[in-house]
Amino acid sequence: MVHMPATGVSGLDLYIKDPLCPKNKKYHWIGLGQPEKFPENEAELVGGLNGKPHEFILYLPLYNGVEKVEIGVNAESKIEKAPTCTTKPIVMYGTSILHGGCASRPGMSYPAIIGRWVDRPIINLGFSGNGQAELEMAELLAELDPAVYLLDYCPNVNANGIRERTEPFVQILRNAHPDTPIVFVENITYQKHLFVQSARDNANEKNMELYSAYNRLRQAGVKHLLYIPGERLLGDDGEGTVDGVHPTDVGFMRMAQTIGPIVEALL
Repeated sequence: MVHMPATGVSGLDLYIKDPLCPKNKKYHWIGLGQPEKFPENEAELVGGLNGKPHEFILYLPLYNGVEKVEIGVNAESKIEKAPTCTTKPIVMYGTSILHGGCASRPGMSYPAIIGRWVDRPIINLGFSGNGQAELEMAELLAELDPAVYLLDYCPNVNANGIRERTEPFVQILRNAHPDTPIVFVENITYQKHLFVQSARDNANEKNMELYSAYNRLRQAGVKHLLYIPGERLLGDDGEGTVDGVHPTDVGFMRMAQTIGPIVEALL
């Protein structure tokens, strides 16, 4: 992954819950486990805490798999299971962008950011190089019972695929979950679109097909559908990606700032 930091590909990311933080800022970053050697690493993520009980989120690497994680604490401290979550998760389905490429830390993918803001579990089903709205995936997603479905697959599907698969994909979800909100996310505006006509045309064609499918579904009586345009997801200054497609932390934060309030309102 020459275009993604090793800390995102293989690192650990630790956040601490702060009860004094304002709404939507409940967790604060506090430690990073850097992948300095393979296959095993050992690191102090945080030390010198105030002795009070704290709740943490530990994010695992975005790309390299983990066989085992061992957490040590000082002899006078203890570690316990966090309170059981009783709220439904948010299911997000899509591509490498949703997956987390190319965040510098695992906690900086936009699903992770939104998960902290709304304080809910996120089931991140972003598949690098895949996530192409296959109907078999819709059947699997329908087995889940989320509070919200978010579909962000356009970057990996051509216009014909979006036209052919979007409506049956959504109908499978809707048949299983008549009232669960389904959010469509348009293809991001590629960072070179102002100067490269082909890049602009490619994204526009996909988004036209997605919007047409969205309107046909609404006209067919499918309810609880929302639509997020892609034009402003990464900002308009060309600084939101590492390679013109995959967001940096700046790009992911901008995506979260657009998508997050919509998801929160649905909850």
